[in-house]
This record gives sequence, C-alpha cells and structure tokens, in this order.
Amino acid sequence: MSSTSSVVLNTGVSMPLVGFGTYKLCGSEEVYIAVDAALQAGYRAFDTAAVYGNEAELGRALRDLLPKHGLTREDIFITSKLGPKDQGEGAMEAALHSVSELGMDYIDLYLIHWPGTQGVAVGNPCNQGNRAGSWAALEELHAQGKLRAIGVSNYTPAHMKTLLQSCRTPPALLQTEFHPRLCQTELRRACEEQGVCFQAYSSLGKGELVKHPVVMEVAKGCERTPAQVLLRWAVQQGVPVLPKSSNPTRIRENTALFDFSLDAGAVERLTALDDGHNYCRDPSEVA
Repeated sequence: MSSTSSVVLNTGVSMPLVGFGTYKLCGSEEVYIAVDAALQAGYRAFDTAAVYGNEAELGRALRDLLPKHGLTREDIFITSKLGPKDQGEGAMEAALHSVSELGMDYIDLYLIHWPGTQGVAVGNPCNQGNRAGSWAALEELHAQGKLRAIGVSNYTPAHMKTLLQSCRTPPALLQTEFHPRLCQTELRRACEEQGVCFQAYSSLGKGELVKHPVVMEVAKGCERTPAQVLLRWAVQQGVPVLPKSSNPTRIRENTALFDFSLDAGAVERLTALDDGHNYCRDPSEVA
C-alpha cells in the first residue's frame, strides 16, 4: 500500500485508509490464516468488535505473526467496539474486557458499536441516557491511555449532534455504512465540520453492489475488479474503508487501490446511484 494511504485523526494519530475487517471471521485457524495473508498484503489496521466474538483469536494471531512479518505492536492499529448489551453502566467493564481479550495494553480506537441498547425498544429515551453513560466511561479510559482514541458507529446526524453538544472528549471517528447507494451526505458534512473522521463499512453492499451493472461497467473500463472500484470510490474521497475477506487473493486485491484512480465521470456515475438504500440495519429509528 502507498505510504500516503492514511488519515490523521483529531488525536494526532495516523490511521491507515484501508483496514482489515474481521466480521464473520471465526475460529483460531481461519483468523490466523486471514491475518497472516493481510499482514503479507500490507494491512496495518484491523477492525474487530465484542459482538464478533473473535477479539481473543485476533490478539493471539497478531502476537504470533507480527514478529514473522518484522512488525511490533506499535506498527499496527486496532479498532474494537462496545457491544449493545453493555451500553451504559456496563461500558467500562466491557471495554476493559476487550483490552484483555486482545491481550494488549491498549486499543488504538474503541467505538460505541450501536446507538441503541440490547433489550431496550428503539424508541425508548433510555437509549440516549445509556449512550451518554457509555461515552463518559470511554472518556475516562481514554484519559487513562487504555483507549488511544474513542468514537462511535452507526450514529445518525441527530445522535452525533447530541454527542457533540455534551461530550468532554470529541469523537475521533464515526464508522457507518457507506457506498454509492448510501452516500450519507448530511452525516459526512457534519463529521467534516466537527473534525470527526468518517469511515465506511459495507463498501460492497454485502456483496450485492459488485454485481450492479454500473459498477461492473466502470470496473471493465478501468480494468479493475468491481470490489476495487467500490473501495477506490470511497478512498478517493478520503473515506477510510474496511474490506473483509478470508480469501488470500481477494485480501491482496482489496489493497491495490492506490495505483489507479477513477475519472470524474466514473465517480459521478457511481455517486448517482445514491437512493438511500441500507444493506445493513438502519439506526435512524433509535431514540
């Protein structure tokens, strides 16, 4: 990957534009093989979460494999996330558990995974109080150095507005669904105005977008895979991405984003697909 393929968070820390997503990677062997291939391909950022159930496996794989690739803990960037069941009073204990599961002294970036609380109705105002409690816990762990940066995931413009009005430590990053059918213009603008990094997940629309005729035509025109085109569409706009795969060939392909660019016409064709479509769960109903 290019040496310029990174973004600086509001904490002053540099984060790779392309991170390795570990959602649905399970079992020590699958995680180990995927992480080995990712490190070989040049990935230096890894994204996990408590609900993925693979923090311990990821931590073990990295401890075993970093020396093989001539790397140390300081060479990589780890993101994990607070599970919805631990919103509020359980947030601090859960975050520390993630640190322990990963077997590391700190996590580079820790996010509130979802604006709602497991078991609480989406319209219940308790969700807002629980988010505030979670953020206070994350702020404390950030001050202690256990969490080098803190942020949120799946927040809407309304959720972000409330957080930014009340927080002592501003979020470093918002991770959310982003692809040509969901361009999130308002949310991106709000993040930009507040110095919050906007990061994409589900760049391929759960695999559906790679089969979209427009994406396939653009890919054919620039002799790249549809996945590379979708990922390049994001990073060309300065948006970090988190491709995930257990296939070593695709793992390598998903990093080859910095030796080509999309022309203005291609970017416009892809962006014109925006119809507000969520492939993942829509957080807009959470109070």
